[in-house]
Amino acid sequence: MFEKILIANRGEIACRVMKTATKMGIKTVAVYSDADKDAMHVQMADEAVHIGASPSAESYLVMERIIQACKDTGAQAVHPGYGFLSENSAFCEALEKEGIAFIGPATYAINSMGDKITSKLLAEEAGVNVIPGYTDVVKDADQAVEIANGIGYPVMLKASAGGGGKGMRVAWNEAECHDGFERATNEAVSSFGDGRVFIEKFIEEPRHIEIQVMADTHGNIIYLGERECSIQRRHQKVIEEAPSPFLDEETRKAMGEQAVLLAKAVDYRSAGTVEFIVDAKRNFYFLEMNTRLQVEHPVTEYITGQDLVELMIRVANGEELPLKQKDVKLTGWAMEARVYAEDPFRNFLPSIGRLVHYRPPEGKNVRVDTGVYEGGEVSMFYDPMIAKLVTYGKNRKKAISKMQDALDAYYIRGVQHNISFLNALMVHPRFIEGRLTTNFIAEEYPDGFNAEMVPQDDPAKTIVVAATIHRNYLDRAAYISGQLPSLEREVEDEWVVIINGEHHPVTAAPVTGACKVTYAGKSYEVVSDWELGQPLLHCTINGKSACFQVQREGIWLQLFHSGSHTKAMVVTPRAAEMHSYMLEKEAPDLSKYLLSPMPGLLVKLSVEEGEEVKAGAELAVIEAMKMENVLRAEQDAVVSKIKAEAGDSLTVDQVIMEFE
Repeated sequence: MFEKILIANRGEIACRVMKTATKMGIKTVAVYSDADKDAMHVQMADEAVHIGASPSAESYLVMERIIQACKDTGAQAVHPGYGFLSENSAFCEALEKEGIAFIGPATYAINSMGDKITSKLLAEEAGVNVIPGYTDVVKDADQAVEIANGIGYPVMLKASAGGGGKGMRVAWNEAECHDGFERATNEAVSSFGDGRVFIEKFIEEPRHIEIQVMADTHGNIIYLGERECSIQRRHQKVIEEAPSPFLDEETRKAMGEQAVLLAKAVDYRSAGTVEFIVDAKRNFYFLEMNTRLQVEHPVTEYITGQDLVELMIRVANGEELPLKQKDVKLTGWAMEARVYAEDPFRNFLPSIGRLVHYRPPEGKNVRVDTGVYEGGEVSMFYDPMIAKLVTYGKNRKKAISKMQDALDAYYIRGVQHNISFLNALMVHPRFIEGRLTTNFIAEEYPDGFNAEMVPQDDPAKTIVVAATIHRNYLDRAAYISGQLPSLEREVEDEWVVIINGEHHPVTAAPVTGACKVTYAGKSYEVVSDWELGQPLLHCTINGKSACFQVQREGIWLQLFHSGSHTKAMVVTPRAAEMHSYMLEKEAPDLSKYLLSPMPGLLVKLSVEEGEEVKAGAELAVIEAMKMENVLRAEQDAVVSKIKAEAGDSLTVDQVIMEFE
């Protein structure tokens, strides 16, 4: 077995690989950029080597520096994780020349499957179902429109070298096809250095279901069930689960066998994933093959009991797979949610900064794969993923319930994050029923996400908890020593909870070991050992457990629970009456400005000073996290002044231009 391996990656996947290597008694080497000098993966490794500046093109993508790090540390093998150089055949060849093992497939498989056009042709030859389309390179936007008209709308424009949702656009008409080709090509060049784009029919009501394969160098290939990855936003997976709530045994077997056929066709070894699009009638079509470890591999590990990273290491060491297809058993249900540094209340704009508070959930059947820690930084240079939260249960209902509890207890402050949105998905009736498609988020949240839209099993719980917290604060104040005789503080039982301008009269009084709250004619007993100042309030309300995140800002309470974010104020009935007469501060009029909605690079200015623009016209293009975002005019206007230049690095709310 290898004595030392180098992990050519960063963040949560580097930490994940190190955990298995350490369990196997293998020493690990980390590589890091300037931005990652204090990162968790650097701290976890036995050795760490600096490989360059913060941009990945100057560090994690420079294969010569990684190979030199192997030589300097004596690492015998490299695990690439996902992204970066994980599917770069030139990197594999360079390692081979130096006698360093690559913990992944051979170059032929990487080259064949890394190109979407080539992989589709190979899949057809291997007898794998494929999507109808044009499998050659599209020359320009005009040809894209011509081809799309021939195929019939809707169509999907896809970068041949793409992945991770980059370089992909759905077009429903000629105008969208023309614009989508330009956007997809630019993203493909920016992300992969390869602007080739092809077109295929867009399958309506599609599910994204993938098959995990594992192969050794002795001709053994198995599939380890499937993963349902249909919950996506902008082609980026958000929720994954295993198994799929949609597949039956017959379809699962057929998909698995076709995945194995494709793997055999390219002489595959190591872990790989064959992705399929599945329609409403369970017809399935090959999408692509990822020749690496997938982000969502933990859900497969939960239901199969296999450590995929360990299997990859053993296969790279020349060992045979320790199990056959008949030995693969799927047990229970696993759910994964990707926790990102992004603001769901501002159209999921990326967020960067320091994790002032970071407290992941714990407990049985809860797994957190992360590469961050409290006090660490979320950098603008890399993917905004904070962690992967994975839960397990004996069935889908229990896995979802465990995920809901874990999300409620996931405490992050300092950067914006998507936990409220993830929890909203978990309690959504359509998700619970398993009626999923890749259009789920676009259909259910067409105008963006607002936590007030989240259905709550009992909206009264938030009001009751707010009253309980306020009562605890008042009781503590009443027992402060040193109060003047005859002027001791007395606590009233009657209060009003104000939420969104609505008044909710309550009574809150302490009883033995609990707080008894009466609201809307019902009685609630809240039992908790919560202490003032703690960010998480674990309690039972009439015997049912709940967890609330608590944040106090002056006289206001911020409460987070099951995807909802509530701002509450608890006052006396008289104060509530007076509050109703208070004037609300109006927000400033920003309609005369185009503000940057995110930190990013201004790659294009589409207008000039003095130019008249119509509502919907393109004004500028900002690149953030390797994705292009088009900013459009919200109304007819005249550009009076441009305050930024193409190539500028923008901050959130920075003024780009002004209008008359």
